[in-house]
Amino acid sequence: MTDATHTLDAGKAEAAAGTAALAGGTATGEVTLGLAHFKEANEQVRKALAGTDAVVVRDANAQRYLGCALPAGKSLDILGTPGNDLGCYLDGGAIVVHGNGQDQVGNTMNDGAIVVHGRIGDAAGYAMRGGTILVRGDCGWRAGIHMKEYAGKRPAIVIGGDAGAFLGEYMAGGVIVIGGTPGDYVGTGMHGGVIYLRHPLSTERIMDGLIQEPVGEEDVPTLTALLDAYDEAFAGESPPLGGDLSSWHRLRPASTRPYGGLYAH
Repeated sequence: MTDATHTLDAGKAEAAAGTAALAGGTATGEVTLGLAHFKEANEQVRKALAGTDAVVVRDANAQRYLGCALPAGKSLDILGTPGNDLGCYLDGGAIVVHGNGQDQVGNTMNDGAIVVHGRIGDAAGYAMRGGTILVRGDCGWRAGIHMKEYAGKRPAIVIGGDAGAFLGEYMAGGVIVIGGTPGDYVGTGMHGGVIYLRHPLSTERIMDGLIQEPVGEEDVPTLTALLDAYDEAFAGESPPLGGDLSSWHRLRPASTRPYGGLYAH
């Protein structure tokens, strides 16, 4: 099991508590944001989290920084559209968004899980170094930019739909899974990690220093676990991504220093 799938499993119980509350189930904290300023909104959320582990956030309207540095054992269920930097510095908590996200979802997140039942904007997972982001729909430009593996952690992003340009730009580690079609310049400056593509790139779209090839046996455990997690998270909302892996390809750096020739020795 990868670090990414481990943290996703760890977050399921916390996320489930909030989801049950939406249907009138388990007791939980609840806040309604409406048009509250982002500072006031975050104060409300932090106050609610101080009294309970699971909080339902209703009527989110572009408030920034919701779930910032949320620790393990805490969860947010968000209805509406949270603002930029949702779950930035996430540190083990679980966030579920019943709608769309904006830019920089999971910015520099360290651990935990973010699940978005819609689409997201640009720069998702910027410099993330642990945890998992699952997105049912599309994402904007530069998802996974500067992703890295840190202290044994292996972060992962799964995008069910299409991605904008520069997916995995400067990627140094971790895993990106894209179920739809990526934009141009996939993996520009990539020197670590792997991108799994449901639809392989045409030869002219493969950037210098990268290799595209069919997935191998060594890829099956990680890719299967992440596809299964996606299918479970969005059951009934989207066609499954899992199943036959024969058409999947991986994009990886040709070496650990693929751009060494660009610099003086």
